Amino acid sequence: MAKNLLIVESPTKARTVRKYLGPDFEIKASVGHVKDLPKTRLGVDIENNFRPEYVTIKGKGKILQELRKAGKKAEAVYLGPDPDREGEAIAWHIAEELDGNDKKIYRVLFHELTPKGIKEAMASPQSLDRKRYESQQARRILDRLVGYQISPLLWNKVRRGLSAGRVQSVALKMICDREKDIFAFEPEEYWSVTAHLEADAPPPFKAKLWRYEGKKIELRDKEQTESLCQEAKGHAFRVTKVTKRKKKRNPPPPFITSLLQQEAYKRLGFSAKRTMAIAQGLYEGVELGPRGQVGLITYMRTDSFRISDDAVKDAREYVAARFGKDYLPEAPNRYKSPKGAQEAHEAIRPTSVDLSPDEIAQYLTKDQLALYTLIWKRFLACQMAPLIYEQTVAEIEAGKALFRASGSVILFKGFSVLYEEKEMEENAAQAEKGKKEGAVLPPLKKNQILKLIELEPAQHFTQPPPRYTEATLIKALEENGIGRPSTYATILSNITERDYVKVEKGRFKPTELGFLVVELLEKSFPEIMDVKFTAQMETDLDKVEKGQIKWTKVLEKFYASFQKALAKAEQEMRGEVPTGVKCPKCGRAMVIKSGRNGLFLACSGYPECTHTTNFVRDDKGRVVAIESGAEETDEICELCGKKMVVRTGRFGRFLACSGYPECKNTKAVEENGNGRASPDIKCKECGSPMVVKRNKAGQQFLACSKYPACNHTEPMTTGVRCPEQGCDGVLVERRSKKGRIFYACNRYPSCRFLMWDEPYEGSCPLCGTKVLRIKRAQNGSVQLLCRKKGCDFSRPLREHVAEAGDGDQRQLERA
Repeated sequence: MAKNLLIVESPTKARTVRKYLGPDFEIKASVGHVKDLPKTRLGVDIENNFRPEYVTIKGKGKILQELRKAGKKAEAVYLGPDPDREGEAIAWHIAEELDGNDKKIYRVLFHELTPKGIKEAMASPQSLDRKRYESQQARRILDRLVGYQISPLLWNKVRRGLSAGRVQSVALKMICDREKDIFAFEPEEYWSVTAHLEADAPPPFKAKLWRYEGKKIELRDKEQTESLCQEAKGHAFRVTKVTKRKKKRNPPPPFITSLLQQEAYKRLGFSAKRTMAIAQGLYEGVELGPRGQVGLITYMRTDSFRISDDAVKDAREYVAARFGKDYLPEAPNRYKSPKGAQEAHEAIRPTSVDLSPDEIAQYLTKDQLALYTLIWKRFLACQMAPLIYEQTVAEIEAGKALFRASGSVILFKGFSVLYEEKEMEENAAQAEKGKKEGAVLPPLKKNQILKLIELEPAQHFTQPPPRYTEATLIKALEENGIGRPSTYATILSNITERDYVKVEKGRFKPTELGFLVVELLEKSFPEIMDVKFTAQMETDLDKVEKGQIKWTKVLEKFYASFQKALAKAEQEMRGEVPTGVKCPKCGRAMVIKSGRNGLFLACSGYPECTHTTNFVRDDKGRVVAIESGAEETDEICELCGKKMVVRTGRFGRFLACSGYPECKNTKAVEENGNGRASPDIKCKECGSPMVVKRNKAGQQFLACSKYPACNHTEPMTTGVRCPEQGCDGVLVERRSKKGRIFYACNRYPSCRFLMWDEPYEGSCPLCGTKVLRIKRAQNGSVQLLCRKKGCDFSRPLREHVAEAGDGDQRQLERA
């Protein structure tokens, strides 16, 4: 009969631990938290030192009953939830429930679920850590005070279902601020000049214009650039200086939570939430056939780069055996943890380097294998020798112009033989294509005369700051001290699920609702929305955990100003945001409001003036009203069957469903109000003209103008002939299962030609490849490129069409 009781929080963890402890222990799982603040009320007695009111979580009563029953029979109780603040709170609440049993209660910390890790934890039981628990409690109460007092305010002033959070609202503000920066951005034109050169020996190489008359030069227009090119062509290209230097790149540190989330997103496309769920499973244990249940990684919520001496020793032995001693540094690599890191935790690493991904692949899911491989390789790489390369920089003179070429050759791969960082991979790929400095240079010497193949001027435009991806937002939150590694996944999940942001091409774009909530909160609660204030709160909570400040003092300091702001907001917040738009009926300012069917513009003179209308934002973020007056047409919406009406938006007149906002179908119109016709394309069923329409996914297609009498549809044609020899098909627009548009031959499956970029009818002037591709930049510039790999043809589309004298209206529209 078992003498002791061990309680962990996960059934999977319980199974892993059970096989190592033997019959002296009964092992139970709490299945996460057992107590929390009540859902239906604030649950915090503000007048009584912020005393929390904990209740048993719904569904956990039976589990607590089983734990109490098992506790009565045990001589000692060991509490082994995760070794962090949340785990400490779980342990504390369980201990409170078992305290009436008058048993010895110990806290054990499992940093890794291996025989050694479990044995060490059980051999050195501890007392419950009140400071860590109180830090978690203070964080929980702070989040409750903000969420449960601001959210109802938003429900009353804006609409039900909205929420605010102490950290999530600041993260949303960062996303909205980035979007405002993009709106405010003014692209600036600049030019570059690239010399394509040949030396006595291959390969050909490129050199960028670096200086002119000994100074850095900024080329701002085409005329200046062409003038400089003509001048340079009149001179010999002579090597004036060749510099060679050996450089090294040190291996990256092992993973901490934030770095794992960032790298898993960049390499594997995993969201932070998905990454943490997979990592939790790897930590708690996976069934490995004859080996049984094995914990594969150390605890995954950590901000420390510390690695145990035993783990370092194992890694060095593995590297020496597999790669040789040359790949091993003389002394182990050590990495400095961020300020305030919990050094009791280790970095995320495999529990055994001998469990290589190849050896256990058959027991893991695809996602588990991908993440485990990443962790395993990164850990070994952090204990390997640096990469060593030789960088060559050549300066090349052509009259007053000075060009510079850079190339590098790897002399020793070091850690990169096992783990190549994403940036290194991308740079190497670009260098191979000659698009980035770093490609291999031929042998060069001082005063050597080079052959000029081509002098290539190129127009560029400065780019706005990019929207945040999950990886870059996590990095920004970490750099600004917002939240903690264990909270990032929840933060990102909340703002997405609340419809405050949408994800476009993997990047966060705020919705109008997101903008509205941020503007209201910034006005009423400037402290809570302040990045520095939120970061200071995180620092104070860390101080609670270290015993440097009492948890109630943190809450008192926060609530003193928050209570005043809350009272003021209850009186003054109006749930609307002013705009620069004037009401067409009375001339008063229009404001953005939220209604049952979404956001709309309303006159601020309500109820005297009841004018409302829909709105959009232009490319500078300015609110533009869409006039509500709409001409009816005879056309029927193919999505819901209601009539289409003509409306006016920022791009002119368009057809929209009269059932808006329930149905949001739109398409282009001509002045006669009908769908944009394609008179040269006739319906194959009835001979009527085909018109351009859009489906729910936004993809254009051709449909018979006699709908619903005729239901014939066809893919959207580009008019570009298929380049495959002997094929008489044309390229049509299609959409992949993941929603990405591509262009394929309409004779599929007889012809399987496809391309991802928009096609252009014509041949490459350099290599003769039929059908070019169109690339559109965010700044509006449109480039024509060759689709053949290795061909560098590139030219502005409008310039090409103008010079070619192409009369095809479709080509001119693209330009």
